[in-house]
Amino acid sequence: MTETRTPPQASDPPRAAGAPPPLASGDDPPLVSAPPHWTSGDDPPQTPDDLDYELPAATIAQTPLDERDQARLLVDRGDRVDHLRVADLDSLVEPGDVMVVNDTRVFPARLRLRRATGGAVEVLLLEVLADGSSGASPRPGQGGVSAGGGLAGGGWWEALVQPSRRLRAGEVVVSDGLEMEIGADLGRGRRLVRPVGPSTVDRDLGWGLDQIEGKAEVALPPYIGEPIADPERYQTVFARRPGSVAAPTAGLHLTGALLERIRARGVTVAPLELAIGLDTFRPVTADRLDDHVMHRERYRVPAATAEAVAAARRVVSVGTTAVRALETWAATGDAAGRSSLFIRRPFDWRVVDVLMTNFHLPRSTLLCLVDAFVGPRWRRLYETALAEGYRFLSFGDAMLLNRAG
Repeated sequence: MTETRTPPQASDPPRAAGAPPPLASGDDPPLVSAPPHWTSGDDPPQTPDDLDYELPAATIAQTPLDERDQARLLVDRGDRVDHLRVADLDSLVEPGDVMVVNDTRVFPARLRLRRATGGAVEVLLLEVLADGSSGASPRPGQGGVSAGGGLAGGGWWEALVQPSRRLRAGEVVVSDGLEMEIGADLGRGRRLVRPVGPSTVDRDLGWGLDQIEGKAEVALPPYIGEPIADPERYQTVFARRPGSVAAPTAGLHLTGALLERIRARGVTVAPLELAIGLDTFRPVTADRLDDHVMHRERYRVPAATAEAVAAARRVVSVGTTAVRALETWAATGDAAGRSSLFIRRPFDWRVVDVLMTNFHLPRSTLLCLVDAFVGPRWRRLYETALAEGYRFLSFGDAMLLNRAG
């Protein structure tokens, strides 16, 4: 009998789903043994060292494959694996499943500008603050920030700026007809910035995107050293509203034809939105995970998606960003807001049963999420993937994980 999930309410969070049914079995190769330096107990990670592994540079994919769904797919079956392609995903889902995707769209966020002196300035837009709530703590009275700490005048973005320390609040930097005012210093290379002159405001799309259109570049993750020939390959085929600095990379593998085959299996494909920032890719720098400050990202779970999830046989999340949005919604009852959820073991899973995700950086919060989902066997899965020549990170291959427990 199919279990019905109770939609989350602020005062009555949904009950946890039952243990998900196993993925279809097959004649699978066994997992290779973990090397000695990976041997550890079953204790949850406590430090970034507990999330470390050796990632050879040659395994980091620098370009996407010609065909999205030809990426390899490592299917976890607990003690064994299958080596398939993403194109086989329709054979791994079942009627009554709900597949949740993040339909955010990446906007070109990297601007190359110059000071009046001719010095180069690089601005990487992170998040629009047009509503006056930055989530940061600007210095009162500087760069358009009122004495009370609010944003005066509107139109501000939080941005990474280089060289930040040399720029004074109020300075204007320019490029190809675009002028950007430098605002308050937020610390760690982050500044408030805003376009100068008339612009449009859209609470969802952001202030000034019309001004920077055609003047900014897509900001690829720092571990990708090659430019992308077709910027649309850093967008999912279902991308909708601009709002992210980085792509929901697991979704990059899906094609329209594959999604149609998945729907034909009796699976509902349901969208949500989580605006992805660059902090997603950064390793944890705190000495202990308890001290890590999680970045906050805007999310929205539409009512139709919430209803589908509530009635799902299994919830299959495409990517870790969809996981964070779903589990934040489940924990808080808020269908929209800002998530700072740090998913780590032990974690009270309320929604997601199956996870499709790429292979992640060592010492990262994304890897911590994978550990929370499958437990310490992620190390053997990663060792298997490295031994079998899988491609890692944003343009790399993927894995399909069944939740432990």
